[in-house]
Amino acid sequence: MTTIRFRALIALLATVALAFVLAACGDDSDSTSADSTSADSTTASSDAIVDNPDNGSIKLTVGSKNFTEQYILGEIYAQALEAAGYDVDTDLNLGSEQVALKALENGEISGYPEYTSTALTSFFQTAPEDVPGDAQEALDAAQADFEKLGLVAYAPTPFSSANAVGLLSSTADELGVSTISDLEGKSQDLTLFGSPECRQRVDCLVGLEDNYGLEFAKFTPGDIALRYQVLDKGDADLSILFTTDAQLFTNPDEYTLLEDDKGVLPAGNVTFVASQDAADEAGPDFGDTIEKVQGNLSLEVMQELNARVDVDKEKPEDVAHEYLTEFGYIDG
Repeated sequence: MTTIRFRALIALLATVALAFVLAACGDDSDSTSADSTSADSTTASSDAIVDNPDNGSIKLTVGSKNFTEQYILGEIYAQALEAAGYDVDTDLNLGSEQVALKALENGEISGYPEYTSTALTSFFQTAPEDVPGDAQEALDAAQADFEKLGLVAYAPTPFSSANAVGLLSSTADELGVSTISDLEGKSQDLTLFGSPECRQRVDCLVGLEDNYGLEFAKFTPGDIALRYQVLDKGDADLSILFTTDAQLFTNPDEYTLLEDDKGVLPAGNVTFVASQDAADEAGPDFGDTIEKVQGNLSLEVMQELNARVDVDKEKPEDVAHEYLTEFGYIDG
């Protein structure tokens, strides 16, 4: 089901592109076929990653944090860089952002995908309400701090993701809640589920306690992959979810996200953060490849990729390969 939707999106984009080409060519039927074929070939060749043999001696290790979206993104970047000729390894189960940052600073990985909002709030002590809503402004705000750490951050992805407080829609109706502030006077009887690092994050438990003034009957830390199971099984009343989760559009009526009415859980686009030394050694193909392959990562596409793994049970590496192939970055 989800695969059909994703391929339908690819077909729609191709149809729109073809219609644009045909309109640009006018009514000359003799030139339409040749011109449209030429335009399609140009688009394909400009999107395709070129294998540069000079990159073969350069060793890179792409990392990611330990949840579905990160696994997929890590594989997309790693496979793309490999297509560009680099010798690429992966370390796609690093844990929290603090663990990932430490691995990057220690030279254990060359780079990994991070959320600008997470970088600003978790690494650089920016208040959630001060995180810019504009993707490039948020990246610009973090760039100087990354440079102080000997790191470089590349252009942000089109899609943006945020933590969210979620619950079953039936529970939301029963409690009469639609915003996080509505939990006041109710949260002390409710159990909240989140990742272990949620305890230290301002865009998670810390923000809910300090900025919203909420107290929970219990905070249950656990594997973030279980964030929907705990709701479905009744093991938690509330769970920290992600706005790009597959389940939110495959089952849109089953779950409810509470409005973050105080702006404590800021949305963030993904930026690939790399060691400046690794980037310098890798040369211009490194950054060019990273920014090229994320160009089609809209919110809808990212949700679809997540659904292929979480709902259709495909492997992240296979889903990443399908994305790169279907958008013409690599040959099938």
